[in-house]
Amino acid sequence: MLLSRLKTLTAVAVMSVAGLTAAHAAEPIKAGFVYIGPTGDHGWTFAHDEGRKMLEAQSGGKFKTAFVENVPETADAERVFRDLAQKGNKVVFGTSFGYMNQMVKVAKAFPNTVFMHATGYKTAANLGVYDVRTYEGAYMLGVVAGKMSKSNQLGVVASIPIPEVIRNINAFTIGARSVNPAITTRAIWVNSWFDPGKEREAALALISQGCDVLMQNTDSPAVVQAAQEKGVLAFGWDSDMSKFGGKAQLAASVLHWGVLYKKTMDEVEAGTWKSGDMWWGVKEGAVNIENFGPAVPPAVKKLAEERRDAIKLGKLHPYAGPVKDQSGKVFVAAGQTYADADLKKMNFYVEGVQGSIPK
Repeated sequence: MLLSRLKTLTAVAVMSVAGLTAAHAAEPIKAGFVYIGPTGDHGWTFAHDEGRKMLEAQSGGKFKTAFVENVPETADAERVFRDLAQKGNKVVFGTSFGYMNQMVKVAKAFPNTVFMHATGYKTAANLGVYDVRTYEGAYMLGVVAGKMSKSNQLGVVASIPIPEVIRNINAFTIGARSVNPAITTRAIWVNSWFDPGKEREAALALISQGCDVLMQNTDSPAVVQAAQEKGVLAFGWDSDMSKFGGKAQLAASVLHWGVLYKKTMDEVEAGTWKSGDMWWGVKEGAVNIENFGPAVPPAVKKLAEERRDAIKLGKLHPYAGPVKDQSGKVFVAAGQTYADADLKKMNFYVEGVQGSIPK
């Protein structure tokens, strides 16, 4: 009788331990996201948050996410990253360039947490960097702009003069001039990623200077709204902005961050994640030209999609030579392609861009 009771108690204990183990194994891996702007900006932060939602929705319960929005690129960002790590997030994503030094510091303090920094260049054993090739989207928009402009003058509402933004302005111009060599581009810098008021003012200024097609490297739909109001054309940037200017939007360069987030989290789950530089584009499904507007003729849409498909297949590179800088000097020779390392530090305009880059 005693032996039977001991066997029963042992069996119950084994089942309890197994149950606890199974419950522990089923706990989702937590990931925290830090955003520079509001999730409702309909631009950069909106696109990142769509990627976060996709990651969680498609994980089958394996991953659980949280986010903090409107975090400035100041010393206070360090507190936010530290807090997310302390709360048990196995992975912490910082989604803006200005978080770099804060993330480097916090990563040292939490060696068992994986940190991923968008658009940065500093890495560590537990700190990787990731980005999407936004210049590919800018190039495709440029192809459409070159076909649609009547004044041959394009405008860009630009954010902050860092290589990421400069290469997008250049790629936009290269794409446009590939179908219309008469095109010129001018940029107005607002020195902010998200400031609808300044973005609108810059758009109106460009329009007053004769620009009839606008692109932006800022986060709000203010540029598209201004274009619709003034009867000119524009593009969605990072996401579809047609609901803010359906007649004005020619197309949108849409970023699909979810594919990068899924790869990172899958590797963390499998224990195979390693620090590095992940830079994905059209080929990997991270960038696409979408949401063509009613003003775009079928032939122009077809051309843009053909260029996209050529990029996807590796048959076309926006920075394939010959490419000249603003002074007319060739910096990519015929038969050559500008290297990623050079693209990441681009600090000059290409031929066709007017004005100068702010110091």
